[in-house]
Amino acid sequence: MPASDKEFVGSIPELYDRLLVPMIFEPYARDLAQRAKVLGPRDLLETATGTGAVTRALASALGSDTRIVATDLNEPMLERAKSQMPGGTAITWRQADALNLPFDNASFDVVACQFGAMFFPDKPKGYSEARRVLKPGGRFLFSMWGRIEDNEFADVVTQALAEVFPADPPRFLARTPYGHYAADPIRADLAAAGFSKIEIDDVQLQSRANAPHDPAIGFCQGSPLRGEIEARGGVGLDAATEHAASALARRFGSGAIEGRIQALVISAVA
Repeated sequence: MPASDKEFVGSIPELYDRLLVPMIFEPYARDLAQRAKVLGPRDLLETATGTGAVTRALASALGSDTRIVATDLNEPMLERAKSQMPGGTAITWRQADALNLPFDNASFDVVACQFGAMFFPDKPKGYSEARRVLKPGGRFLFSMWGRIEDNEFADVVTQALAEVFPADPPRFLARTPYGHYAADPIRADLAAAGFSKIEIDDVQLQSRANAPHDPAIGFCQGSPLRGEIEARGGVGLDAATEHAASALARRFGSGAIEGRIQALVISAVA
């Protein structure tokens, strides 16, 4: 994975949070929070917090009886998450690498991670760290995007950019967020890390956007895909984004649009 795939800097956190979070992340955040609530944890660690979609859902679902520690490798994303948290919500925020967690063994009842494990350069190591900080019998809850073909907005944007840059199409979305969807390797890596009772649910939902420009800007300018577009030069970021928006409009319409999204939600016991 190129190092640039993990660069959530500049204006990316704001665009990501404003456009992509309500469109594709919040529906799964509510789902993950309800799964955590059923477990009734006293101590919960969130890794790869991003701009806080799951953190907000967890705080709402779990209430003050659960201590929530929210971490992310990228300080700008964590700062955005903190700024979006409602006042009076007690969350401990900490910059941390999910592959080298700064916590003692057996510290948490639940480790939650929404759409972050795809970015782990060493997934077995990331899973082993989650298990290390879990109490015996604790639960690792996390999600991975499915195939890009089953996530329609992202797929259309990727195809549109291949038309703009036919000699060297930007492949960030297909390579990283939507490139780790196979259930068998996930199950094998979790088992190798010492987890048991591994359950993988296929969760299909609908994504909604107010206009085609929202997913176009969100993906092209509010994710590391931006760096790939800018590095290619030529037509430029704005023109590439406009081409993606036009492709989305042709496929879904020019007003409010809907498209399929699909992900795997995984539960494993330490």
